[in-house]
Amino acid sequence: MRTDSSPGNLPAREHLPAGDAGTPVLDVVIPVYNEEKDLQPCVLRLHDHLKRTFPYAFRITIADNASTDTTPLVSRRLETELPEVRAYRLEQKGRGRALRTVWSASEAPILAYMDVDLSTDLNALLPLVAPLISGHSDLAIGSRLSRSSRVVRGAKREFISRSYNLILRGSLQARFSDAQCGFKAIRRDVAQVLLPLVEDTGWFFDTEMLVLAERAGLRIHEVPVDWVDDPDSTVHIVKTATDDLRGVWRVGRALATGSLPLDRLARPFGDDPRDREIKDVPNGLARQLVGFCVVGGLSTLFYLLLYSGFRVFAGSQIANALALLVSAIANTAANRRLTFGVRGRGGAVRHQAQGLVVFGIGLALTSGSLAALNAASSDPAHSTELAVLIAANLAATVLRFLLFRAWVFPDRRDGIDSTVVAAHVPAHNPSPPTCSVAGQGSYGPLPQRPTGAPHPTYDTDRFRAGEAADGNWRDATMQLQPVRPHETESREYR
Repeated sequence: MRTDSSPGNLPAREHLPAGDAGTPVLDVVIPVYNEEKDLQPCVLRLHDHLKRTFPYAFRITIADNASTDTTPLVSRRLETELPEVRAYRLEQKGRGRALRTVWSASEAPILAYMDVDLSTDLNALLPLVAPLISGHSDLAIGSRLSRSSRVVRGAKREFISRSYNLILRGSLQARFSDAQCGFKAIRRDVAQVLLPLVEDTGWFFDTEMLVLAERAGLRIHEVPVDWVDDPDSTVHIVKTATDDLRGVWRVGRALATGSLPLDRLARPFGDDPRDREIKDVPNGLARQLVGFCVVGGLSTLFYLLLYSGFRVFAGSQIANALALLVSAIANTAANRRLTFGVRGRGGAVRHQAQGLVVFGIGLALTSGSLAALNAASSDPAHSTELAVLIAANLAATVLRFLLFRAWVFPDRRDGIDSTVVAAHVPAHNPSPPTCSVAGQGSYGPLPQRPTGAPHPTYDTDRFRAGEAADGNWRDATMQLQPVRPHETESREYR
């Protein structure tokens, strides 16, 4: 993804450096609403699994979505009994709202979530987060639709799930296989930039996050999972499907109009410093040529149709000028969006003005060709005029591409490194390297799970929903309140 205004905010992917620290590497969020029966068995089973198999420090965060039963009391008891468990209460419902709120407040470099019913086999958890720890991928999802997955569920849910993914593929060109599996993870540096672009606060949150990540060129790792359907699921299928279809329409319209600043998620190519030091090498030339040829072919057909229409009531020169003007405006807009990946309205007027200059050059070539034809023949056939115009337009097309690439839509990322900060460690410094994002802090060494040492205590001060630990994300719609172990008084839950 490239634009004329932003080189991107994400650094190249790097492996989280190994070492000892108190901050958990993994924060697993369990969003719940009225799950008093399933919450404790879920947390105990997940905690036992992580204790036995996960080699680094971890945390389990219970995000209570305004439950009205005894779920808050169960959360409070689990937080008291297990040092690795943290409980939060949100006063508004919405799985997406819970994930965005807790993830934004977490300092763990790897953020994950899973449904409280633990339908997914937990043996897939380490393969899910390993590519994120290694720096290979930006997001990871469990897939129930992979050929090697083993799934037990009814025909109704199977049909709905596959139909939904077909809709995503047909309408949003999604290439991931399973948008709705409640088993996902994301790197925190990616979440800090991606989540503010996600509007949905309900069940469509996952899909919107994945579609935007994929369109921005982020790498999504898929893990085949073993999954058993929960017959007691409280999800309202019809309402959820309706909301999802509305979300598909909203996201599709935003992508079509280019209103989403996905260039913020651009990464450098590769993590080898030698890749970043290559100079004067055209970026994406082959892809741009293909896109330009496709747009150019369609523009030429459009131009010839316009010329034939205008030629009915105007002379050849006037018809040529009008047809070329209209097709040039459409050609510039199409190349801006499809060939050179410029999104948003910024610079659109300037680009069209420069495109008109390029149009003037094309007009001179085609008008000169027509003038030469008329000088050679007093009454040329219409087919001859079209043949001459096609030849002239081919020459103008080559010149147009060169001018578009070098002048109208230049790659402004060349030589700009101000937003990506890579910390280099001197040879005499034995400490591990850190990976930093400008304005977002840095990751220290990858913390190991402590052995034989007291468990770290976690700060459970009040957070505001949508606000990150660094205070950058704000959403005044609600507050996130921790459930404190010492709070014994009863309260009314809405």
